[in-house]
Amino acid sequence: MRLLQYILFVFLITGISNAQQIKITGKVTDDQNLPLPGVNIVIKGNTTGTQSDFDGNYTILTNIGDTLVFSYVGFEIAEEKVTAASSLMHIKLIPASSQLQEVVVTAYGSKRVRKSTSYAVSRNKSRRRGRKHRQRRIKKSSGVQVALKIRGANPTSRTKQPLYVVDGVPIDNKDIAVVNAIDPSKIAKLEVLKSKKETSIYGTKAKHGCIVITTHSGNYKVQNDESYREIVENDFKRVHMAPLSTFSIDVDKASYSNIRRMINTGVKVPADAVKIEEMINYFNYQYAQPKDEHPFAIHTEYALTPWNMKTQLVKIGLKGKEIPQHEIPASNLVFLIDVSGSMGNSNKLPLLKKAFKLLVNQLREKDKVSIVVYAGAAGMVLKPTSGANKYEINQALQNLEAGGSTAGGEGIRLAYKIAKENFIKNGNNRVILATDGDFNVGISSDKDMKKLIEEKRKSDVFLTCLGFGMGNYKDSKLETLADTGNGNHAYIDTMQEAQKVLGKEFGGTMYTIAKDVKIQVEFNPSKVQAYRLIGYENRLLANEDFIDDTKDAGELGSGHTVTALYEVIPVGVTNKYLKEIADLKYTNSTINKEYGDELLTVKFRYKKPQEKKSIEMVHVLHTDTKTSASQDFNFAASIAWFGMKLRGSKYIENQNIKDIIVLAETNKEKDNQGYKAEFIRLMNSYQGL
Repeated sequence: MRLLQYILFVFLITGISNAQQIKITGKVTDDQNLPLPGVNIVIKGNTTGTQSDFDGNYTILTNIGDTLVFSYVGFEIAEEKVTAASSLMHIKLIPASSQLQEVVVTAYGSKRVRKSTSYAVSRNKSRRRGRKHRQRRIKKSSGVQVALKIRGANPTSRTKQPLYVVDGVPIDNKDIAVVNAIDPSKIAKLEVLKSKKETSIYGTKAKHGCIVITTHSGNYKVQNDESYREIVENDFKRVHMAPLSTFSIDVDKASYSNIRRMINTGVKVPADAVKIEEMINYFNYQYAQPKDEHPFAIHTEYALTPWNMKTQLVKIGLKGKEIPQHEIPASNLVFLIDVSGSMGNSNKLPLLKKAFKLLVNQLREKDKVSIVVYAGAAGMVLKPTSGANKYEINQALQNLEAGGSTAGGEGIRLAYKIAKENFIKNGNNRVILATDGDFNVGISSDKDMKKLIEEKRKSDVFLTCLGFGMGNYKDSKLETLADTGNGNHAYIDTMQEAQKVLGKEFGGTMYTIAKDVKIQVEFNPSKVQAYRLIGYENRLLANEDFIDDTKDAGELGSGHTVTALYEVIPVGVTNKYLKEIADLKYTNSTINKEYGDELLTVKFRYKKPQEKKSIEMVHVLHTDTKTSASQDFNFAASIAWFGMKLRGSKYIENQNIKDIIVLAETNKEKDNQGYKAEFIRLMNSYQGL
């Protein structure tokens, strides 16, 4: 038997060495010829693969006779066979329909890629006959990782999904994403049941098939312990009662990518996970750069509100100055990486390692990196190392393994200590925390974490929080850390998102050009009865905080755009959202007619990154400067509209999602990276939920 195995192995190796290799390049687009970034391209039958870049371009080395498989969420899977004339292969993916085609169970093998197994169970009898044999191959393969995927035209369709059963317990549809994240090493046996006879034991829920998973422990519990800070939607405020509105800017973008993950996996989106300001600010807008001494430019406009024709929408936009990467000061970066047991899943530490390599590729010789890890305790695994030594840095990342509890507080203290010891005067000093936020040893509450970070931010070391994973993702903790620690927060669910945050937007993520940026808006009572700020509920400030330089606020990075929307009720318009109040006895507000052509005045305060005293800017929006709404305005409005629909907002008069999609589709100009087209596809997918 061993001799036969040896002969087969030699034959396999010989076949591989004699295969004729060919380099394939091409572009992946959708049915409207828009580029698709982040498309998975793999060689059928093994684990070798790549992803398309932001322009949809890809390159892969394969053999003549191989078949390339192209897959992307919300699109049909495409397969193309490689021939001698296949050096250039452009692929157009077709949007998926709602019909579930088949259940796909893929087993990814070890480095001997020819021994990995990929199979699909469908109505085809010959495939079904081979199922048991393939299952045995999965169980016998050493080091095999099993990834569960549902192949169908619309992966978010709940009506055609198979039933998942884990250790005898049927799993509710809302927890399917958590099931898919089960650590493959915990799986002892996996069965795919398709026939009526096989699935009858599980009733009507299994009419579209059943995936039965048995773990080694036999009592695996599927839990969804994600946590989000409560959001209470902003109400309308009467101008003569509250003429000022004050808030901190927010450049975080985590909410959008997190929501995208939920919709793409068919998970119900919790209302508190929807931060409309982060959804809007995920996208870039065509704002002009500053031309004076200030680090950002101000842009305002207003028009009718698309979801309520009796109100108006005001947009306030900021554009941060773009600093070329070679002009960014030397960086002192400390990677603070969670290697606790909860980070073991493939969408956590393994994805984190690949994502950080993108960041490492951006480093220069004058930059230096330290790596601190924490689990049950914290420790330094890489002393400060020049960015020129990329191999050494990447090797330290590659050697990380997950295990143990989570002492996040100790890790934060050590990371800031090392950052302070290696502090670069007038440089870019930053801790980059990467975790699922599940702190369970030492300081763990949001309140304690806030207190710790308030103490550490005095060191002039900035903070970036990168969230990973699902099922136990603690958004509330990472939001608290980022908001308190002169920082920003992103959620990374795919390499596509990692490329955006750590590659394309490296300067904005890693280099602060203005800190403690506050906005205060004063509305003209002769023009505006009432207003409400859309989003920013967790970033509101007291009016007196605006001129108080000791009060923390948000940071603006190189090239960042920040957008805020106000819905206003004009004077003389009756609106059901504006309730009557009793007359005031002691206060008699008289309206100053001198500013009749002004709708509002907006003030900004900010500090330079290394300074303590703020600088003020003032901008006035006049009613006589009103023009037709820009495409930026309308696209931002469509995002806010969709966000309010996700939250179940009481302020939407028009609930028709098709109108939201039309507004976005007709205003997605200059979408070179395809993010706006992706947003439209996301809304189309949401319709099917």
